[in-house]
Amino acid sequence: MPEHLRALVVILVLATGVFIFAKAPACALASATGDFERRRNLWFGITLTAFLAHNFWIYIGVAAALLLFALPREPNKLAMFFFLLFAVPAISAQITGLGIIEHFFTIHYVRLLALAVLLPSFLDLHQNPGVERFGRTLPDKLIAGYILLNLALMLPVMSFTNSLRAGVFYAFIDIFLPYYVASRSLKDLQGFRDALMSFAIAAMILAVIGVFEFARHWLLYSALQDALGTRWDLMNYLERGGALRAQGTTGQPIPFGYVMAIAAGFFLYLRKLIPNSLVWGLGIMVLLGGLVASLSRGPWIGAAAMLLVFIVMSPRRWALLALFGLLGVILLPLLLLSPVGGSIVSYLPFVGSVDAGTVTYRQRLVEVSLEVIRQNPFFGASDFINLPVMQEMMQGQRIIDIVNSYLGVTLANGVIGLALFAGFFLAVATGIFRSIIALRDSGSELHLLGQSLFCTLLGIMVIIATVSSISVVPAIYWSVAGLGVAYTRMLALARAPAKAPETAASPPVFGQRP
Repeated sequence: MPEHLRALVVILVLATGVFIFAKAPACALASATGDFERRRNLWFGITLTAFLAHNFWIYIGVAAALLLFALPREPNKLAMFFFLLFAVPAISAQITGLGIIEHFFTIHYVRLLALAVLLPSFLDLHQNPGVERFGRTLPDKLIAGYILLNLALMLPVMSFTNSLRAGVFYAFIDIFLPYYVASRSLKDLQGFRDALMSFAIAAMILAVIGVFEFARHWLLYSALQDALGTRWDLMNYLERGGALRAQGTTGQPIPFGYVMAIAAGFFLYLRKLIPNSLVWGLGIMVLLGGLVASLSRGPWIGAAAMLLVFIVMSPRRWALLALFGLLGVILLPLLLLSPVGGSIVSYLPFVGSVDAGTVTYRQRLVEVSLEVIRQNPFFGASDFINLPVMQEMMQGQRIIDIVNSYLGVTLANGVIGLALFAGFFLAVATGIFRSIIALRDSGSELHLLGQSLFCTLLGIMVIIATVSSISVVPAIYWSVAGLGVAYTRMLALARAPAKAPETAASPPVFGQRP
């Protein structure tokens, strides 16, 4: 049996186990049984299509048909997007220009999801007079400024066609749509529960696949690109200390760990909503297992930052800090004295010795990049990757890996671009924090949701300092930022319903989904 078909059998078995485990709490908490089953069946349908089509374009066509067929019955399109986001890798190919132009655009799975799921949602929301117009909030203005700056910097150095493709079409599909739909489509707690639970379920499937990859030293999706007759720059076997680093459908270990950390942040919100503590405990253990299997230090640091911020914002912060401190005092010496203690320490950030060369590379990358930035401080250099000084950073795979999203933005768009990019996330985080402070009931579900979104967004801001904006990384951070804007807007409407003209057209803020 070909490798990709053997891998398919393993994937289906692992995913089925997660779906069985997650169905009851998901249906009781977030989505109706019919919604869960439809999304589950879509996940299976898209996965089977990818592995059995044996042709990239057949796979894309059938997957698009499945999505469009299910879409009219979907009440929460963002939840559907999250549920399916990690079903298959974002293997890409160019749509031919039919002799008119070189190619129309590059299509991959995440972009297909945006076109088939988020674009129809955007059109519906845009035509709804009850939806807040884009551009009224500070995050709206900052993300618009970032997109326009990118376009303005592309026009002088690219052809008009390429500028339109990258600066308009890709920016609209890859940046604007995830943010807009997330920030406008969720208006009540039921919608947030559904969206966050959907992301968590998708991540749990990814986690069990990653743990299997780590344990069996086998990347389950590595043979898929050959089966589809195309190539992907990602999905290579990467080890750390002799152990395989899990990737799942993300194509790289750090994006994989990034997904695990974000899902764990969302799971902190779901803790009090899932009545069975054992079920929640098993779920968080699966996600933490996936986080460990990535062997990625950036996501580990980000997850630790999320947990610390969440505890500090908790009404029981001192009791929780004391508990974790006590556990550390008791368990840490036992761990260090155990046979595996030294091995674990060797993988840890800052103190570990395994793959210490990656730290040296990152330090040197910052030094070289700062030299380039000093030469092009305000608007960056579009050809920075080809500069002689940057060529010094060429790795054995003949690539220059800009393992820092902030650095990548600054090199290409200067400090002006960095100010817009980082300022966008800071504006969203500030809005969430102010909304939490304004709540009188610190033990309410609204407060818990705000805690989760705030600490998750801060964790994202930490993690993207250790990874380029590749694979699913940008789609997630634009979406999570959109969730933060939606949360802020929901509380604003709850505090001053008479001043919001769209209130009458919106579902009740604290009500259930119609």
